[in-house]
Amino acid sequence: MVDQPGVGIYPEYWEADVVLRDGGTAHLRPISPADAEALQAFHAGQSQASIYMRFFSFKPKLSGKEVRRFTEVDHVDRVAFVITIGGEILGIGRYDRLEDPSEAEVAFNISDAHQGRGIGSILLEHLAAAARENGIRRFTAEVLPDNRKMLMVFADAGYDLKRHFDDGVVSVEFNVDPTEKSRSVMESREHRAEARSVRDLLAPSSVAVIGASRKWGTIGYQLLEHIIEGGFTGPVYAVNPEAFELAGMLSFSRISEVPGPVQLAIIAVPYAEVAKVVDDCAAAGVKGIVVATAGFADDGERGLAKQHELVRRARANGMRVIGPESLGILNTHPAVALNASMAPSMPRRGVLGLFSQSAAIGVSLYAAASRRRLGLSSFLSAGNRADVSGNDVMQFWEDDPGTAAVGLYLESIGNPRKFSRLARRLSRSKPVIVAKSDVTGLRLPPGHEVRTTQAPASALDAMLRQAGVIRVETIEELMDVAQIVSSQALPKGPSIVVYSNSVAFGKVVADSAGTHGLDVDRLVTGVDLDAGMSLALPALRASLQATLADEAVHAVVAALLPARGLTVEALAAVFAECAAAAGKPVVAAFSGILDPSILAEGLLGGDDGQAPLPCYSNPGTAVAALAAVVRYAHWLDRDQGMFVDPEGCDTEGTREELDRMLASVTGEKLVKLDAGAAAGLLARYGIAVLPSLGFGTEDEAVDAAGHLGWPVVLKTTDPALRHRLDLGGVRLDIQDPASLRLNIAQMRRALEPFGSPSLEVQAMAPVGQACTFRAIEDPLLGPVVSFGLAGDAVNLLDDWAHRVPPLSSADLHDFIRAPHAARKLFGYQGLPAVDTAALEDIASRLARLKDDHPEIALVEFNPVLAGPSGAKILAAEVWIGNAAQRTDSARRAMRG
Repeated sequence: MVDQPGVGIYPEYWEADVVLRDGGTAHLRPISPADAEALQAFHAGQSQASIYMRFFSFKPKLSGKEVRRFTEVDHVDRVAFVITIGGEILGIGRYDRLEDPSEAEVAFNISDAHQGRGIGSILLEHLAAAARENGIRRFTAEVLPDNRKMLMVFADAGYDLKRHFDDGVVSVEFNVDPTEKSRSVMESREHRAEARSVRDLLAPSSVAVIGASRKWGTIGYQLLEHIIEGGFTGPVYAVNPEAFELAGMLSFSRISEVPGPVQLAIIAVPYAEVAKVVDDCAAAGVKGIVVATAGFADDGERGLAKQHELVRRARANGMRVIGPESLGILNTHPAVALNASMAPSMPRRGVLGLFSQSAAIGVSLYAAASRRRLGLSSFLSAGNRADVSGNDVMQFWEDDPGTAAVGLYLESIGNPRKFSRLARRLSRSKPVIVAKSDVTGLRLPPGHEVRTTQAPASALDAMLRQAGVIRVETIEELMDVAQIVSSQALPKGPSIVVYSNSVAFGKVVADSAGTHGLDVDRLVTGVDLDAGMSLALPALRASLQATLADEAVHAVVAALLPARGLTVEALAAVFAECAAAAGKPVVAAFSGILDPSILAEGLLGGDDGQAPLPCYSNPGTAVAALAAVVRYAHWLDRDQGMFVDPEGCDTEGTREELDRMLASVTGEKLVKLDAGAAAGLLARYGIAVLPSLGFGTEDEAVDAAGHLGWPVVLKTTDPALRHRLDLGGVRLDIQDPASLRLNIAQMRRALEPFGSPSLEVQAMAPVGQACTFRAIEDPLLGPVVSFGLAGDAVNLLDDWAHRVPPLSSADLHDFIRAPHAARKLFGYQGLPAVDTAALEDIASRLARLKDDHPEIALVEFNPVLAGPSGAKILAAEVWIGNAAQRTDSARRAMRG
């Protein structure tokens, strides 16, 4: 929390760096009394027309009383935000609570010089979020009819807007709770802004290298040399106070002396000088910086503080930051031709976009791509990822016509919830290949706040699969898949034909394909490759053309041993030609080649504008890569369905009830709801829990059973025993009072060694398969829902399925069927199949509940009895607490 002396307290996360519509950055924060002078300057800089639009009168200067009113707010009933660049106010947005405590009047004032940068929409998002936290549900505003820009801010925000014209003023009113449309509008604006900001970094109009050196081998020397030799199409400036001339060009001592505007600065100065250089770049109007300098991660807490300060200064002055400790960036488009990296030469131009974090991994990625002759569209090394991240680059790649596939080597995912959303969207148009370096995937890079996850490691992998990501383990596996998706058409199915000039070898490859989920249509070994080039190649071409013309065949795997008189290049050319003509993928593995001078791995063939052939030295690698692409193609071709919005969910009522429950909860304390409160809360989302009643005496138990209806179940309330028939914690199908009294006495004796826990009775549910659901609010992933079959499957074998809301109909279908033990739901060993639609309905309602309400920290249903008709929740546990700030919320903010 931040305490403004004499004014009030507001949450620290109300302050945020934001990306504007044109890709620039700015800082948003609550206004303070210290802004009085800046507010007057802002007002004085406005045109009379703008002042009249805001105040409905001409006002050349604000009075002292007005300044105090505008700058002194309590952050509850009166909230105001300013957006600034370099301390200058660009825009102001505020709300004032009205007589109805659920309603507030909202107003904006945007600088004339910064109109059209999306400032009003960002202020509205943050004001609406703050209002919801303070119990305000509706905004009203009075706008002059001529103020079309402000009316458009409201109209375009995606809220359900009501307008009324009276006495020359347009009155608008709308509910500030996020809607599907408002979320869609926010995501679209965020996408355009972040894509533009990365585009300006990768395609700058001009570049300066600060720390350029004439000393061979230094970072500054190599960066400048690579930019010049790469053929960058814009102006290049060298900045070094100790050199008059560098690389045949005039050198400048400071960036302020550069005669033209600089859009991108590459910083390669000593660690201690970085902060000063960043300030110089801000003063010179630079739009983005790449910090190659290392040392931040090695300098402990001081290094972290310096990194935070570097990013804060840059963003506050409109600049984005790549790094620190970045390998650099590449853009092979001929109109740019930028090699601002440590890569020794400009890579081949291609359609693959690459992203890495550490410089070491970046070098390995570049080397692997070069070795395999994989062409790149762009490459970005984020280093410590203090600002620009993989999420930002995915926003750019989605719009980039020169990128057809993307690969990311992620050592951490700082915002997995946003990553899931972006990857799911990007994967619909371009394959996304992700290599993850650690098991959990939730380690943060140097310079980031320490956050821990409550979700199991498998939840991240489930999120990646849910998003359509092609998940691999290593750089080499990433390149294996990239060879195919960057050069071949996607397969229409899993059916393949294996070509080989060895029957035994071909059978081994066919067996391997089967273990990877591919269907081997047939094995072709009849082509004689030893017949010589003039005979073998035409025969091979004819056979391949006939095979690929078969609609039942979706791809070909060629597993070949060396043949007399035939070169790898000649064979690759034939396969590449046939693949291109048929529009079906072909991959080849050339095994047994001992001559190191013969290229047998990478993209071969494909001359004269024809797509090359993905080649491998090992057929198992080729099969595994093709199988991964087949799975992606299946995900892409499958109808993902719509995001499920189950009927009967009382979002507003639940929020109000949670507000009442949490009124006395402070800090990070969690509160477990009693059974009645939990059942009532869940009922608002159409989730019914089979009622149970506790008792003290046997007579009370009989009365409770009569109220619930016979037969009943007797069980202990002890969480460790309530599901354990073997330990005497549950007794089923009790038909009458006498039997109930007898069972109570027996259970109490049996449970004496466990401390004689209390007992309860519950209506007897139909017999079914016991399942369990769990939902948590994870600090990194946000809401995570989990499903498994109750008992040993989840307790001993950890056989859970995980998903990250929101869930589509396809997600729900897969979710219930994902656990290994799920086959028991479909008539296992002669038992009747259960009602999976009922389980999917519970899952959809639980996912919607968690997605709507981060205040609900944990929900567990255990057991849920699923029968042939319906599913009954026998026990529910709900914990609530103050809402964590999600990594992907209803307001745009940069992380770092």
